[in-house]
Amino acid sequence: MSDRFEDHCWRDTVPADVLELYQYYAREIFIGPKPALLAIDLYEVAYQGGALPVADVAKLYPSSCGINAWRAIEPTKKLFAAARAAGLPVIYSTSDTRPDSKPGAIRATKRRNANPAPELFAIRPEFKPEAGDIVITKQRASAFFGTPLIAHLTQLGIQTLIVVGESTSGCVRASAVDGYSYGFHVVLVEECCFDRSEISHKINLFDMHHKYADVMKLDEALGHLGRLRLQEAV
Repeated sequence: MSDRFEDHCWRDTVPADVLELYQYYAREIFIGPKPALLAIDLYEVAYQGGALPVADVAKLYPSSCGINAWRAIEPTKKLFAAARAAGLPVIYSTSDTRPDSKPGAIRATKRRNANPAPELFAIRPEFKPEAGDIVITKQRASAFFGTPLIAHLTQLGIQTLIVVGESTSGCVRASAVDGYSYGFHVVLVEECCFDRSEISHKINLFDMHHKYADVMKLDEALGHLGRLRLQEAV
């Protein structure tokens, strides 16, 4: 299997014999035609407690991703800037906090519900939606399930989804798998996805890379978007 295909954060976690088992998934990775940026759950609750180890912030803020969330801010800002410069549609997901639309039994996962205040599901200021962006509210992990996302993507003629956000093992994974199942080419930008657990982050990126999505380093994604911008300008 090519070193380039496996040159990602999981190299220090996935044993060589397991990498060998997955050699038949090796392929060229790319950003396909008609891309959109899909930002999964970049809301305040994921950043609560500040840029501290997750084990420390989780004592008071069990929904926070701590330092892992904060470490992803600058790379994600760069990706947002490149996507906007290239004219990509930008789509966000966040939790549906409307009291009349969310029965108590409906939750994104089976974890004990911490019931954060509704304002904590606002998108972080660094990634604040702009005029013309789309914000999808959801009740389950996937940004597709029970939402109008697929209708928006169809109307926009989107064929490729560049996915960022959190958590890698939860809402990002569910959205990426659904996106693949609907026939989109899915790209995950490694430095722009994050999780409470680094092990979960790495293993889920590894698994999705081989089965459902192309995991791409930030610099590679920025290079493609820069070329796309130049093509649009011609």
